[in-house]
Amino acid sequence: MMKSEIIIEGLDKLYPDARCELNYNKDYELLIATVLSAQCTDKRVNVVTKELFRKYDIFRLKEASLKEIEDIIRPCGSYTKKAYYLKTISERLSQDYQGKVPNNREYLESLPGVGRKTCNVVLSNLYNEAAIAVDTHVARVAKRLGLVKASDDVLTIEKKLMKKFPKDKWSRLHHQLVLFGRYNCKAVKPDCSNCEFKDICKEYPKLKKL
Repeated sequence: MMKSEIIIEGLDKLYPDARCELNYNKDYELLIATVLSAQCTDKRVNVVTKELFRKYDIFRLKEASLKEIEDIIRPCGSYTKKAYYLKTISERLSQDYQGKVPNNREYLESLPGVGRKTCNVVLSNLYNEAAIAVDTHVARVAKRLGLVKASDDVLTIEKKLMKKFPKDKWSRLHHQLVLFGRYNCKAVKPDCSNCEFKDICKEYPKLKKL
């Protein structure tokens, strides 16, 4: 069995119902939550967005002051910069798409605070576009399992993963790798003794000692 097949089988066993752990009910809520999740845990973002989305919809958000937004999103870190991102995104979406998030990568990546990873998350979840969003968890797992080089940047990692796994598995695989990195193959004290992939993990001899 190929390494990619072993990984798919193992992740399907561990996380058969893998999905995005950010809470949202509307398309723009996922976009905003994903922007806030940069350098912040999903758990903390969900606490912040519960208040943010209760107080503002996309149209009210564009009318809010930066100070009002900052006060709510402060726990997410980089709150001054992120408040600017959210206000500008709400203004742009309201003006250009009646508050909707379009299935348009070029447009989305033109929004402040929206890079390729965020765009992949949004398009994958909202429009079922095949995509692999590479965050810190995905990058760490891919490197430890020898799917990519330790020196590879996120775009290189994304391209290599897309070549190694079937296209119809990409979006599901992204969520599974995120959860595996978050709860199993953690940066500190990874659970190597119970790992599904220790036989194929090139880092296992070193990681099991952590």
